[in-house]
Amino acid sequence: MSKAKTLVNVRNLSVNFNAGGIETRAVKGVSFSIGAGETVALVGESGSGKTVSALSILKLLPYPTASHPSGEIFFKGRNLLASSEDDMQEIRGDQVSIIFQEPMTSLNPLHSIEKQVGEILKVHRGLDESDVHTRVIELLSKVGIREPEKRLGAYPHQLSGGQRQRVMIAMALANEPDLLIADEPTTALDVTIQAQILELLTDLQKEMGMAMLLITHDLGIVRKMAERVYVMKDGEVVEEGGAESVFTNPQHAYTQHLLEAEPKGLPPSAPTNVKTVVETDNLKVWFPIKKGLLRKTVDHVKAVNGVSLRVGAGETLGVVGESGSGKTTLGLAILRLLSSEGAITYNGQRIDAYNSNQMRPLRREMQIVFQDPFGALSPRLSVSQIIEEGLLIQEPDMALGERRRRVGRALEEVGLEPEAQDRYPHEFSGGQRQRIAIARAMVLNPKFVMLDEPTSALDMSVQAQIVDLLRELQEHHQLGFLFISHDLKVVRALCNYVIVMRNGVVVEEGPSEEIFSNPKKDYTKALLAAAFDLKVTHETELAS
Repeated sequence: MSKAKTLVNVRNLSVNFNAGGIETRAVKGVSFSIGAGETVALVGESGSGKTVSALSILKLLPYPTASHPSGEIFFKGRNLLASSEDDMQEIRGDQVSIIFQEPMTSLNPLHSIEKQVGEILKVHRGLDESDVHTRVIELLSKVGIREPEKRLGAYPHQLSGGQRQRVMIAMALANEPDLLIADEPTTALDVTIQAQILELLTDLQKEMGMAMLLITHDLGIVRKMAERVYVMKDGEVVEEGGAESVFTNPQHAYTQHLLEAEPKGLPPSAPTNVKTVVETDNLKVWFPIKKGLLRKTVDHVKAVNGVSLRVGAGETLGVVGESGSGKTTLGLAILRLLSSEGAITYNGQRIDAYNSNQMRPLRREMQIVFQDPFGALSPRLSVSQIIEEGLLIQEPDMALGERRRRVGRALEEVGLEPEAQDRYPHEFSGGQRQRIAIARAMVLNPKFVMLDEPTSALDMSVQAQIVDLLRELQEHHQLGFLFISHDLKVVRALCNYVIVMRNGVVVEEGPSEEIFSNPKKDYTKALLAAAFDLKVTHETELAS
């Protein structure tokens, strides 16, 4: 318990969800407290109950599907679970605010930034338009939005991920709340932007004297920011204590598991004198900027500008850089899913001039695994239908029984039961869904796989499992991987060779060990500093 005056006291909280008459206990007798001005973290993997516990404070669960068989939540001495909806409306966004994980889905795409931030001020403070306008500019400036006057009329899609998260913070802090709930506030962000957002939250917390409840599975963030930690597993608190104590001397086996779960080790040694699978020479992807009545091209966005690379059989090439650096565009161009200029060679044959019909036979050998497994898998199709889709196109004469056997083998290879093919994506965890996405790529026995941020949406322990799985698949099939990521810890564990991209060009490249131990460029140093919590010098700091 903090020495600070207790602001929030959660006692014996339980949460049930009713689906089709079946009751599921998601939270089981959880208790925790938050002192005024204190930062407390709820830590655990997906499904541990941490977000459900936090949302209960503001009564934001889907009632009456959700219910509280037991528990009390006291905020400033008032039991919120016993409060009316009118009372809760006064508290939400005023005395207690929340920042959600994905700002793009949390912000209204149809409303300008000024309208969304200003709405909170009008509802809780009753300010007129002039005062709202002034206060919104002040808030945007406080959270680090440059030239805020020019951003007032912007819509969420016109802002970067980091800028959208800053707008979310401005909305949350508009009425100077006593408690800020931050639910995975940096998971979707690049490491440098993540570091900036965490520093911003820390500075604002000190300035405003507010308490913070941090919900995350990233233990690096917890160690950096929290004073006390509650570790949750299967809806229960299994360990609690001061952050330093929990990290240096964890008592519970699950806490020890979380601390050891981060992807570790070095990538397997790349085989020598291997066959080149994919190669590019001076590859360019330029998007025209057109203006005027006749839509003349006046300039180009140089998303990829002269990139040369090579991927051999059994090798992993890591492509790192911030959002907008051109990483994914590069990968899509190599797969001939985007028009490009420059040589692209696959297994010794030039394919950069191939049309869609010429590429079709090669699609089975050149596969892709996307970032978000839930978004990449159709919720209307069974796992079998999802995985067999490529077989239906590439081997249309294959009998149904053989297709099911191939799908079953692909699932076994990624660590799932063959019987899982008759279930649907929503019945699986995030890690299992990503295994299904990998099985979809592997069922066609590819030679080259582009992996686009395949672990960024996953818990640390699941990330480690997916990295181990990819290593096994690569060794067994001698696959060439193009691994795109902003998570440098995963890159270090998996990639043999790394290229660092910024604004469409390669600013540094080399063997993974050399890039991580002795980076030459300031940009690379800044990425590593943000990822591994190193000291960033003024020269290596990046603009937001």
